Amino acid sequence: MPTLFHVSDLHFGAEDEEALAWFSAAVRAERPAAVICTGDLTMRGRRSEYAAALEYLCALDTPMTVEPGNHDLPVHNLVERLISPYARYKELERAIERPLEIAGIALVPLRTTARAQWRLNWSYGWVRDRHVATAEAMLAAAPDEHVKIVTCHHPLLDPEGFHSAGRTRGGVEALDALARAGANAVLSGHVHDPFDKRFTVGNRSVRLIGAGTLSERVRATRPSFNELTVNAGRLDVRVRTMEAANG
Repeated sequence: MPTLFHVSDLHFGAEDEEALAWFSAAVRAERPAAVICTGDLTMRGRRSEYAAALEYLCALDTPMTVEPGNHDLPVHNLVERLISPYARYKELERAIERPLEIAGIALVPLRTTARAQWRLNWSYGWVRDRHVATAEAMLAAAPDEHVKIVTCHHPLLDPEGFHSAGRTRGGVEALDALARAGANAVLSGHVHDPFDKRFTVGNRSVRLIGAGTLSERVRATRPSFNELTVNAGRLDVRVRTMEAANG
């Protein structure tokens, strides 16, 4: 029965040291099959923040997959953002990612970030057709009996009631395409609060599952991560929340 830890929004540069230590301890003690990090490793995409993120993630010493978040693109250097927005992220990705083979599970990445958009808030998600097509092909290639999980940063649909969710451009169409290609769940972050919502697309049911944050930028929920278990084709999710220091 494989167990995965789904974490998001570490935000090195505004990280919560206590929360990071708590998560590290859980990884060391329980040794999940993999850690899935759905973006916003850094706060402003700075080299120093990426260096801190890389050191922390390497120290977890566990199989891992990461996705870029909107904060992982350069925030203050517009030229760098437009010319090579993913250069630092790709360096980190190459350093920590290895091919993952997890019994009964297929993990499929989907990029939802953009270097620029025709709207004022560039932190919002945007799913491009070419990235959806790549994900569709990967889903189709995975064995039918696998639980097929898409990983991205932005929720494809806005979880109602969450602060600064922001509509993901192309998210509705992407969810429809991914569901029809066989996706069972889509993991994301961005809103800093966990959620687990089920949507019906055609004759299929797809879950949108969001992780909280391990940073100081908490909202309604204390620092948290999701524990995912897969047993006989069934996906179960448990939100694990850090206790208050004086709790």
